[in-house]
Amino acid sequence: MTEAPIPLRSHPVQLRILIASDTTGVQTKGLGARLRRRGAIVATAPLAAIGFDTERPAGISIPAFGGALPDAVLVRSVAAGSFEAITRRLGILHALERLSVPVWNSAQAIERCVDKSMTTFLLRNAGVPTSPTFTVENLEMAQAIAERELPQTPLVLKPLFGAQGRGIRLIRTLADLPAEEEVNGVYYLQHYIPRPGPPFSDFRVFVCAGKAVAMMSRRGEGWITNVFQGGAPERIEGLDETELARLAIAATAAVGADFTGVDIVAAEDGTLFVLEVNSMPAWSGLQSVATVDISDAVAEALLAFLAGRVGQDEASRPYRLAAPANS
Repeated sequence: MTEAPIPLRSHPVQLRILIASDTTGVQTKGLGARLRRRGAIVATAPLAAIGFDTERPAGISIPAFGGALPDAVLVRSVAAGSFEAITRRLGILHALERLSVPVWNSAQAIERCVDKSMTTFLLRNAGVPTSPTFTVENLEMAQAIAERELPQTPLVLKPLFGAQGRGIRLIRTLADLPAEEEVNGVYYLQHYIPRPGPPFSDFRVFVCAGKAVAMMSRRGEGWITNVFQGGAPERIEGLDETELARLAIAATAAVGADFTGVDIVAAEDGTLFVLEVNSMPAWSGLQSVATVDISDAVAEALLAFLAGRVGQDEASRPYRLAAPANS
């Protein structure tokens, strides 16, 4: 088969934005509405519905825009699945980037944030304060770490790929370490950071395009304060918002993400530590106390980024594939 030519085309009058999402919840719908309000053409599809197809000029089959490539992809979620399925879905994002389609967040940023051990490695490497962390692959090694560290502090055990506060345990003794089959053979252990409580609190900062867009504290009777675990979102008052913003922006840069939800905790002496960086953050709790429309802020930042690409010299502009004639 003779490969179809790959024409360059000028920047479209209406930008085509694909929202990669497995749900059509409030936040996904909100992003679509804000993008359309600014003149973009928007489609939503799960990554599972996008396939590799070497018979197409782009090598990818997208069920939107008549088969043409979008001008950008905004990733809201990557559904759970087998190792093979997740690898293929992230491969689609890698391929789109290879075709010079901007992807927020990039596959690499998502991979870095989903793997908590890589997140903490990158934070520490960038000089962002984070809790001492250890990740090993068998119970014997985890017990050796716990035996060494527990005299100083309790440890927090988290699922390596967990989210929304699920599966977190406090390890005070060697007997608290679960069997390998309960953690898929991987032990991700952090120093517990003592803080005043109950009630306990921590912070969530939403960062987009290098700016802190919104922030909140989360308060709960238990030490796990995630909103999905019952933590109550509260507007921040009387705290050093500048330092929270600075840390969150630095953490986002460390993982190479375009937008994030950064979790920060204050120790008893007030020292701030970044605990997690979320590349596909939810913001319903944050929006309930925020003074800005977070969906609107993301839409505006993405379109401003794309508008900045218009000024590139035509010779250096990315390729865009026209829709195949038979699509």
